[in-house]
Amino acid sequence: QVQLVESGGGSVQSGGSLTLSCARSGNTNRLRLMGWFRQAPGKEREAVASVRSDADIRLYADSVKDRFRISRDNANDVLYLQMNNLQPDESAMYYCATGPWRAQPNLRESQCDTWGPGAQVTVSA
Repeated sequence: QVQLVESGGGSVQSGGSLTLSCARSGNTNRLRLMGWFRQAPGKEREAVASVRSDADIRLYADSVKDRFRISRDNANDVLYLQMNNLQPDESAMYYCATGPWRAQPNLRESQCDTWGPGAQVTVSA
């Protein structure tokens, strides 16, 4: 059984940076899509970024393009999300998730079969 565990959440001031990590363990299949989602209080969970496990093909939400970067360390089975210039409205619980492989890494919430417990990110003004 695959397990995902996020780390690296915390508090930062507006304009600051944080890097989240997601460690994957268990019976892992290398050919997967992996991604990050976030959910703020009272709002629906939204996709932030996703990447194919076998190639550097990434997809970002328009709101985070040029500020966030998703990357992976296949040797250690870790997924990262580097977040720059964070804004207060990006305070949310950030989740790592994985789903079936597709040529285009458009990972939707409904397609994910494994989720981490989440990491809280709080951005103060």
